[in-house]
Amino acid sequence: MNQATAPKPDAVRRLKELGALAPGGDFALEPTASGPLDGLTFAIKDLFDVAGRVTGCGNPDWLRSHQPAPRHAAAVEKLLAAGACAIGKTITDELAFSLNGQNFHYGTPLNSTAPDRIPGGSSAGSASAVAGAACDFALGTDTGGSVRIPAALNGIFGIRPSHGSVDDRGVMVLSKSHDTVGWFAREVDVLAKVGDVLLPPDTGEDAPFGEVFVARDAWALADPAVAAALDPVRDRIIAAIGPSVDMTLAADCGGLSAWRAAFRFLQMREIWAEHGAWIEREKPQFGPEIAERFAMSREAAAKTDTGEAELRHLITRRLDDMLAEGGILLIPTAADIAPLKSMSASDSAGFRDRTLSLTCIAGLARLPQVTLPGARVGGTPVGISLIARHGRDRALLALARRLAV
Repeated sequence: MNQATAPKPDAVRRLKELGALAPGGDFALEPTASGPLDGLTFAIKDLFDVAGRVTGCGNPDWLRSHQPAPRHAAAVEKLLAAGACAIGKTITDELAFSLNGQNFHYGTPLNSTAPDRIPGGSSAGSASAVAGAACDFALGTDTGGSVRIPAALNGIFGIRPSHGSVDDRGVMVLSKSHDTVGWFAREVDVLAKVGDVLLPPDTGEDAPFGEVFVARDAWALADPAVAAALDPVRDRIIAAIGPSVDMTLAADCGGLSAWRAAFRFLQMREIWAEHGAWIEREKPQFGPEIAERFAMSREAAAKTDTGEAELRHLITRRLDDMLAEGGILLIPTAADIAPLKSMSASDSAGFRDRTLSLTCIAGLARLPQVTLPGARVGGTPVGISLIARHGRDRALLALARRLAV
């Protein structure tokens, strides 16, 4: 395995300009072989192991209390073996537990499309690096929207693959049954090429996509200006794929707010099971919002499941059946444009709740979701998302490629 080499000065300078460079992230990893990603550069979210370096996970106490990784994360190894060159590590929200991209300790990476607004998180540095042209693509993770949201807010492409489809060895676990390894790119062709390296062959039937499900309750969560900007994009996608079905996704099982609540409860229980012992032992300093979420996770772990797991099973069955024969679910990626960095706590909570009500759909059902740059509202990007049945990741990327032309 190759070790980290001297950093590439131009790449490091650009990452620093963007505020995207993670502590200790100024190194390079040369390709280990030639392959389909020859000549492409990528950045690595600071949740992925790099041999000989401590994975910092966005928190100084995590960095202090962990040992250097013995080897690269599996996804990093595959990308290097396919000819890509890593330019360094990027900032993440603390332990990936946020959608904002505002790290209390290390700062907020730049949203180069809207410098006064947040980049979105938790894969904030990776999204900023791609949107700011520091690299061709970047690795992120997506549990509750941590690739999809920053991709949308920065006007780039992003994918959350089917749960379990990309090897996540050597990546910090947040919530095991929700975590995925995802990535960003400015060009859809690059997004798909990375998928050719990281994704297994598609599973199940290979019927062409031919039906679009438009969920009224999901679109109702979007700010009116966002929905209006995405209307013509939605119509163009429908025209390219086939007939559409106008429907309400969660009408008979509590609405999307109930889906969001179930997602958060199940996620927080898993998070505390994974990290509670470390938190109680090390007593790390977290930023105020992150500290509050871990306290809520402790409380969730002490509570009894009141039907949340069964609701997840119901949602999974429903979406699998709905998308079984070439169906695509079409939704806004985020509920609004990127909020201002100066937003109030209540505005932050409102953005998070509405957006999680959208991202929890694929998260609960473990489905692949690709977000495309959709439109702009007041000069600020908004994204539109395609969700397919579990295991149809390559077909979904091929569809995104076709639609982005």
